[in-house]
Amino acid sequence: MDNKRDATSHRKAAAALRYRRDTDVVPRVTAAGRGLVAEKIIALAKEAGIPIHEDASLVEVLARLDVGSEIPVELYRVVAEILAFVYRMDRQWKEIHAEKA
Repeated sequence: MDNKRDATSHRKAAAALRYRRDTDVVPRVTAAGRGLVAEKIIALAKEAGIPIHEDASLVEVLARLDVGSEIPVELYRVVAEILAFVYRMDRQWKEIHAEKA
């Protein structure tokens, strides 16, 4: 997920991605929007404990894609880096909570 302030309208932009290793071949855009919609996407991600990654350039591209569409091949590398970040965060969270149990 990405968010930033749009330089021209001063409105936040956000996009959410889904990638399930067992079922998805390519990550898909599951939500995208600006302003109040972007704020709702970010709030829902935070409530669900989903890591948020900010990248102004990437969100501009993702926000233009149709919801449900696969990310274009040109974005594979950058999205792979974000997914690696998310997997690391998930592993760290599980390790921390395993130690407390």
